[in-house]
Amino acid sequence: MESAGASLKRMLPELVVSKQKLRQAEGTCMVRMKREEGRQNVGFSSRPFVLCGLPVRKPPTGENLYERRNGDFVLQITGHPSYGLPFGQDRIVPIYLATLAVRQKSQTIRFRTAAQMLETFGMHKGGKEYRRLVAAFERIFGATIFFGTDALRDTAKVVQRSRFSFFQEAQIWYSRDTEQYPVSDQFENVIVLSDEFYREIMTHPIPADLEAVKVLAASPAVLDLFMWLSYRCFLAKGKEMIPLFGPRGLARQIGSIEYARPRRFREKLDLWLESIRVLWPECPGKISSDGTDLVVDHAYSVLVNNGGNRAIAVNGGIS
Repeated sequence: MESAGASLKRMLPELVVSKQKLRQAEGTCMVRMKREEGRQNVGFSSRPFVLCGLPVRKPPTGENLYERRNGDFVLQITGHPSYGLPFGQDRIVPIYLATLAVRQKSQTIRFRTAAQMLETFGMHKGGKEYRRLVAAFERIFGATIFFGTDALRDTAKVVQRSRFSFFQEAQIWYSRDTEQYPVSDQFENVIVLSDEFYREIMTHPIPADLEAVKVLAASPAVLDLFMWLSYRCFLAKGKEMIPLFGPRGLARQIGSIEYARPRRFREKLDLWLESIRVLWPECPGKISSDGTDLVVDHAYSVLVNNGGNRAIAVNGGIS
């Protein structure tokens, strides 16, 4: 006998909503409700990975060098020979670490279980997601990052770059049971961030709506654009035009997806912007009428309630 669910899916597929879509819809409602009420769950990201996204898709086997550019800013990542480059949902690990570093005000950050992180980003607590999280930590731990600027000053070119790893050391207890809490502090997960990464986080903590990150965690390219737009719109003095292509184009900043045809990138960008507007209806980002630029304007995506007044959270505080 065919189950009622199978019959409904076969006869009226348009009425069947997957669990994933249902969770996304619930998450979207939560994002908008908390934003309107000034109760956003504010996390933080680090500047290098807001200006330039990590690879969106898994790089080809053996490819361990990755580069993105944002104007004069350059980001280069070298992956570990055994683990490869961070990619896809791995980008939530730096967001989680930056958030804990700012909240705990410490270079040594602590968390109890892997389930805590999975829950933060709305991920299942099953074995598959747990193994994915373990692999993400291995790729992040093994990666080396170069970031800085290439700029021309008068007649001389100035190159300012820093080299760092994410961690100095890490003690992470892996268990088959993601719900199991350590029996004592001896088994607490402890990560010591590198001096350079911690300094970058604390000097330039970029606020992020963690509920929105949760909704977009499975869509890395859209998440990158959301984080970038949140930061870029906050910095904008008024209406500004960001080229889509060329040496300073948006296409060179987001993820690792290369588009052979500009039309294809514009189509994807338009879909990403639609997804972002569902979470952030006031988002001013739009493609220009001639299709060559992204138009941005001054706007806030992260708001908190400060004694009845609404303000943007910046640099770990309120301004």
